[in-house]
Amino acid sequence: MKRGTGRGRSAIRRLLCAAIGAACLCGSFPSVARATDEIQVYNAGIATPGQFTIQQHLNYVANGVKTPDFPGGLVSNHSLNGTPEFAYGMTEWWELGFYLPFAVQNNQLLSDGAKLRTLFVSPNADRRNLFYGVNFEFSYTTPKFSQSRFGMEIRPILGVRYSDIEFIVNPIVDLSFGRFGEADFAPAARLAGQLKPDVWLGLEYYSDLGKIGDFASFNDQQHTLFAVTDFKAGIFDVDLGVATA
Repeated sequence: MKRGTGRGRSAIRRLLCAAIGAACLCGSFPSVARATDEIQVYNAGIATPGQFTIQQHLNYVANGVKTPDFPGGLVSNHSLNGTPEFAYGMTEWWELGFYLPFAVQNNQLLSDGAKLRTLFVSPNADRRNLFYGVNFEFSYTTPKFSQSRFGMEIRPILGVRYSDIEFIVNPIVDLSFGRFGEADFAPAARLAGQLKPDVWLGLEYYSDLGKIGDFASFNDQQHTLFAVTDFKAGIFDVDLGVATA
C-alpha cells in the first residue's frame, strides 16, 4: 500500500489534531453516557490461524445516567465497565470470540453474563485499501443490565484506506428477544491517520438511535465522540480514548 509523503503526514497530523481538539471542547451532545462493556470500531483485523489472543476492555463513566433505564437497572454514573475478550483465529477469514462483561459500581462487582461471537472478514484486511466483514454476536445478559435475557448483534464492517488515512463504518443492528425485545440501530465510525509506524490518531463516533422504524427523539438518542490513539508498547497493542457525550 502506498504511503504518504512527509508533507502529507504533517498535513494529516495538523488536521486530526485540530479535529480532536474541537471534539474534546465540544459539549453539544444532548445526553450523558450509558454503560457499555466494549467500545470499539471493528476494522476487520483478526488473529492469524491457530493464534489465541486476549484483550482487556475498560472504560470509566465520569458523567453517566443517575436513574436506571428500568426498575432495578444499572446506574452508569461513576461506574467502571469492561470485559476480557478471548479470540482464536480459525482461518485467514474467520475468528471466534468469547466475552465475560462486567461492571463495578459502589465497590460491587457485577456480572453481565457472557457473549459469543463469530467474525468473518476479508483476508489480510490490514494490507487492503478496501476491506469488509461481518460480526455475529450472541449474548446472555443479567437482569441488572437489561430487561431481555438474550440478545444478538449484527455488525457489518466496511473500511477504506488512502495513504495514511483510514475511514471505517460499523452500521450495527442490536437485537434483543422476549417480552421487551426490539431491534435497535447503533452505527459507529472511525476516522484516523497514521502518524508513524504503529501510532494512529483519530476520532471514533458511537451512537444508538433507538428502535428501527421508530427512532427516539434526538435528545433521547445516544451520541458519543471519542478522541483516540492506538500504539504499541512492547508486545502490547494499546488503544486509548477520551469522550464527550
